[in-house]
Amino acid sequence: MAMIREIFKRNRDNKETTIPSKKSKDVPEGLMTKCPSCKHITLTKELTKLLKVCPKCDHHFKMTAFERVESLLDEGTFQSMDDHLKSENPLGFPGYSEKVASDSEKTGLNEAVLTGTGKISGHEVVVAIMDSHFRMGSMGSVVGEKITRAIEAATDKGLPVLIFTASGGARMQEGVLSLMQMAKTSVALKRHSNEGLLFVSILTHPTTGGVSASFASVGDINIAEPKALIGFAGRRVIEQTVREKLPEDFQTAEFLLEHGQLDAVVHRSDMKEILSAIVRLHTKGAGQHV
Repeated sequence: MAMIREIFKRNRDNKETTIPSKKSKDVPEGLMTKCPSCKHITLTKELTKLLKVCPKCDHHFKMTAFERVESLLDEGTFQSMDDHLKSENPLGFPGYSEKVASDSEKTGLNEAVLTGTGKISGHEVVVAIMDSHFRMGSMGSVVGEKITRAIEAATDKGLPVLIFTASGGARMQEGVLSLMQMAKTSVALKRHSNEGLLFVSILTHPTTGGVSASFASVGDINIAEPKALIGFAGRRVIEQTVREKLPEDFQTAEFLLEHGQLDAVVHRSDMKEILSAIVRLHTKGAGQHV
């Protein structure tokens, strides 16, 4: 017992050695990024060059809307639209306006989706890119309005639409007004389809709730990034409803592909090439379609 007490005493006496040195404290914050999947640590600068995909386990980190634009569209071709639209607080939800303003300042976006026109391998397209860093990508009135306007602009110009989804679902702070966006965006896509125009839906992590149950799932071609969470209700809700234990990979992109709800699961490094090929095959000249 005396020996054990002596060991603990020495450990207490030496505890100051665990305090980080000044040199270690001087390491800039954000210099390194740890993968949440395999715990591998990568230089953030290098991770950015890899399109934010872990070099060890292929985990796809979340991307910002601007990072998507940079990785997919031809340099200097993107022109945003409807940047003036901003959310109000129709239900007077406490603290909602302040949270929207804070997210806008942090992300540089006016809302949880960035819309505009650009070119992918020389082919003009209209894009809507959701950003989960802004209110978890939730769909409120402005998000629905921006996506609808983007689709309508594509219809008027005879262009394909590419929508990247990343959302926690309808925005609860706007109540039924947010749910109305499900129908509005879907109707706009139907009109776009009636003109024989292409819509490609790219589902990224996570795509859930009202977004997954509306425009995200009705693409002419639906593709997803690896291991993306895709679904409407949560696992526990479904298990309690059907009273069955669900598979471990339930609501993953791979599970949906296996069960016929996706056309492909595409690695981020291949995304531009695949989308370019799809757009090229469905486009005949500028502003024309087959």
